[in-house]
Amino acid sequence: MADRTTGTAAQRQRLTGELMAYGASFTELGRRFAVALGVHSTDAFALLEIAAADEAGQPLSPALLTTRIPLSSGAMTALLNRLERAGYVHRSRELDDRRVVTLRASAEAKRLADEFFGPVNARQDAVLDAYPPELLRSFEELLGALRDSMDEQLGQSD
Repeated sequence: MADRTTGTAAQRQRLTGELMAYGASFTELGRRFAVALGVHSTDAFALLEIAAADEAGQPLSPALLTTRIPLSSGAMTALLNRLERAGYVHRSRELDDRRVVTLRASAEAKRLADEFFGPVNARQDAVLDAYPPELLRSFEELLGALRDSMDEQLGQSD
């Protein structure tokens, strides 16, 4: 009988279990952030995507946001309208192609997110600081390759 605690399949199952548990915790944090903001959890996750992209210097358009938060065009427009009315998001036309709308998180949204996620980010930074940078880069590569393999399967399912 094969040992179910060793080998590639067993490692994949353990990694998947930990990633799912991490994802569940992140989802719960996002839900609590939504409550703190007084918005729907989908709106809060969209705001986090917008803020992260903005901070990385790669602001999103509504179409790109739809690839991260899968909603119909009408539902995405309604979501962005709610976030804009709440003062959390600004839409602008910054590119040469004036048809492209750029989404930016407001200073207030960034402040609230920093305040809310600051403690958990500090704890996670302390955990990451215990590992060598080379190992973390390898783990980033591993996660990227695993995500790519899932995306490839999802693309075949369309």
